Amino acid sequence: MFSWTVVDPGPGQPVAPQQRLPWGKTIGVGAQHVVAMFGATFVFPIVMGLDPNLAIMFSGICTILFLLMTSNKVPSYLGTSASFVASVAAIRSQGGDSADVTGAIMVAGIVLALVGLAVHFGGSGMIHKILPPAVTGAVVMLIGFNLAPVVAQIYWPQDQWVALLTATFMVCAAVLFPGFWSRIAVLLALVFGYLVSWLFDAVFGTINSCGGQGCTPTEHDRVTWAGVEAADWIGFPSGTLSDGVSVVHGPSFSLTFILLVLPGVIALIAENTGHVKAVAEMTGDDLDPYMGRAIGADGVATALASAFGGAPTTTYAENIGVMGATKVYSTAAYYVAAAVAILLGLCPKFGAVVSATPGGVLGGITVVLYGMIGLVGAKIWVENRVDFGDPVNLVGLAAGIIAGIGGVTLTFTDDFELSGIALGTIMVIVYFHLVNRPHRTHPHAGADEVTRAL
Repeated sequence: MFSWTVVDPGPGQPVAPQQRLPWGKTIGVGAQHVVAMFGATFVFPIVMGLDPNLAIMFSGICTILFLLMTSNKVPSYLGTSASFVASVAAIRSQGGDSADVTGAIMVAGIVLALVGLAVHFGGSGMIHKILPPAVTGAVVMLIGFNLAPVVAQIYWPQDQWVALLTATFMVCAAVLFPGFWSRIAVLLALVFGYLVSWLFDAVFGTINSCGGQGCTPTEHDRVTWAGVEAADWIGFPSGTLSDGVSVVHGPSFSLTFILLVLPGVIALIAENTGHVKAVAEMTGDDLDPYMGRAIGADGVATALASAFGGAPTTTYAENIGVMGATKVYSTAAYYVAAAVAILLGLCPKFGAVVSATPGGVLGGITVVLYGMIGLVGAKIWVENRVDFGDPVNLVGLAAGIIAGIGGVTLTFTDDFELSGIALGTIMVIVYFHLVNRPHRTHPHAGADEVTRAL
């Protein structure tokens, strides 16, 4: 499995997964993969209240695990997943701490691994039967749009003008910058926001703000590197998170919080399925036999990282972009990327720089990223030609989407309730399959009645 055929084709010629360039060039391509995944892999742990150093170290470990479990057939990097960001925000709003967060995500990882096992033996068709594109798109959409209050109430108010400038830069970078530069728009926006914050400190002085709802605003610099100066250059991730939980910690389990994160499993199934299909199309290989392995590997990786306080993982579209630009699909490059990520994770000073990202910068980045997550749901609908003239899709999904995005709550007892994403996902799945009956006649009639009623 660790024997690659050495090739050195001309520019634009493909390099297959079981091939590799000379090690010098392989290291260069691997470094590009690190840069591509870097921004999102660091930003998402920060917004979830977890440690970015631990996240990037486990992203390298989990990437190696993924490659091993897929027998080096599916080139992929496992970076931090955004699918649980909304659920984590809901857990923290209900008084949960980082141990509750990682415990709930660990269970979700185990569930995803079991799904992968079922797909491996039962075939990928079962995914499409239980979670057709109409349902998957709706769940992904409500996960993304459920994050809007987090931006509006926590990040954006900390420094609205830095947030606006950072968001504007990120939009322009992602769309207008050429080639590879557009792929690392998150990283570039992070650097840009840092520089703007430093400039604003020099020109306008301190700012009066705080880091969330209900806190007391205080005068402070936008950029504060006291933690960076105190951090060591080399060492394992350590210290405490903002909620007092140790950076490396064991998980805590709560049924209520577990139900909040399980909808993220659906998003991860969609992400991994799409990733494998995209790689298969690029390489020309038949990767359907590895679909279950890929899903299961991501589940095992997420559970492993969460067991130590790390962030959840997923396959990264950013790295598909690197493969598309370079036509180098060699899994050897991903082993290099993983090794670099592990080394970066062992540099506490490096992580401290990222952890010191000003709140306004996070406000600008997340207002774009969270919206993009939501619109991925719409993208799933468009790409799969979901027909909203069919009342099964129009009416069957409607209630769940509003319940999820609006934060509707269904209370069972004083200690147990379903709300937001968890309730919305259940309603989407149940209502869709409740009315999706075979041999229905006049499929557009119901939609016409709804339209006339509106």
